[in-house]
Amino acid sequence: MAEMEEKIKNYRTAPFDARFPNTNQTRNCFQNYLDFHRCNKALTEKGQDVSPCQWYQRVYKSLCPMSWVGKWDEQIEAGSFPGRI
Repeated sequence: MAEMEEKIKNYRTAPFDARFPNTNQTRNCFQNYLDFHRCNKALTEKGQDVSPCQWYQRVYKSLCPMSWVGKWDEQIEAGSFPGRI
């Protein structure tokens, strides 16, 4: 676990993800946003520490425009978010 925390601490920008090889990183942004919220939900329900989820948050924050993130957060609160979390 300390190794993962060290990697998160030294994180600068999103690493290469073979699932998204193209220049357009829109899907990568959205997938990491979903992964963060799914991870948070799953670990919270189990009563576990959610710190491993911070990796996804740092990735989506480096890839996604903050206007998108704000809109998605509002949609989650309103119950109208199109993704499955």
